[in-house]
Amino acid sequence: MEKYLGCHLSSSDGFEAMGKAALSIGANTFAFFTRNPRGGKAKSIDEADIQALIKLMEDNKFGKLVAHAPYTFNPCSAKESVREFARTCMADDLKRMEYLPGNYYNFHPGSHVGQGVEAGVQMIVDTLNEVMWEDQQTVILLETMAGKGSEVGRKFEELRAIIDGVELKYKLGVCLDTCHVSDAGYNVKYDFAGVLDEFDRIIGIDRLKALHINDSKNPTGAAKDRHEKIGEGEIGLEAMLTVVNNPNVIGLPCILETPQDSLAGYAAEIEKLR
Repeated sequence: MEKYLGCHLSSSDGFEAMGKAALSIGANTFAFFTRNPRGGKAKSIDEADIQALIKLMEDNKFGKLVAHAPYTFNPCSAKESVREFARTCMADDLKRMEYLPGNYYNFHPGSHVGQGVEAGVQMIVDTLNEVMWEDQQTVILLETMAGKGSEVGRKFEELRAIIDGVELKYKLGVCLDTCHVSDAGYNVKYDFAGVLDEFDRIIGIDRLKALHINDSKNPTGAAKDRHEKIGEGEIGLEAMLTVVNNPNVIGLPCILETPQDSLAGYAAEIEKLR
C-alpha cells in the first residue's frame, strides 16, 4: 500500500493552490484549517476551485485529506457561550466539507476546565449528536491529546466513552498524534506496536483513520504537548520510522505538524519518512 504523507498547508490562496503546494514538497495528502485556527471566520466556498483540487487529487492519487477545526473550539467548556460557538462552527464546517466529500474532519475534544472528565465527555457527545446527520459524507476524527491541563482524550478510554455515546458512531474515527500520545504516557518510542494493540483493545483499530506525525520536545508522560522536528526530539527518528512503516498505518493519511520555518522543512521530512 501507498504511504500518504503531508503537512498542514495554508488555505489563503484556495484549495487547488494547496494541492499544488503539496505536490511541490512530495506530499500526497495534506491538512488545512476549515477557518481561522484562532478564530471563527471562514472563507466563502468557491466550487470551481474545490473541483480543481478534486481533479488534481485524482490525477495524482492523493490519500484522504484531514481538515482541522480551530484550536479555539471547546465543546466541553464550562461556559455555554463557548460550547455554542463550537456547535455552531462545527455544524457549518461539516456542511462545507460536503463540497469535498469523503474526507476527514479532525478536532480536539476540548478541556473540561474542572467539571470532570465524565461531564466533559457528555458535553462532547451532546455536541456531536447535535451536528451530525445520517447522510453526511465526512468522517469526524477525535484527536488523541497530551493530557495538558484538563484536556479530554489523554486516555484511549476517554475517546472510547465519547464514541460509545454518539448515535452515528459509524461516522467517527480517531486521529492519533504521536507527540500527544507519547506525552500522555504511551510508549511510542520503544513499543508503538504495543500502543496500537492497546488502541485496538480499547477503541478498535478500524477507528484509526489518520495520524499526526510529530516528534516531542518532552519525555514520555510529560503531559506538555510540545512538538519537535522528526528525529530531533525525545521520540527519535528510529521510532518515527517504525510508526509510518507499521502495517496498520500504511495507507492512512499521516500529517506532519512539526515546527518548520518553510515548506522546504516539510519536504525534507517527507523524503526522510518515505
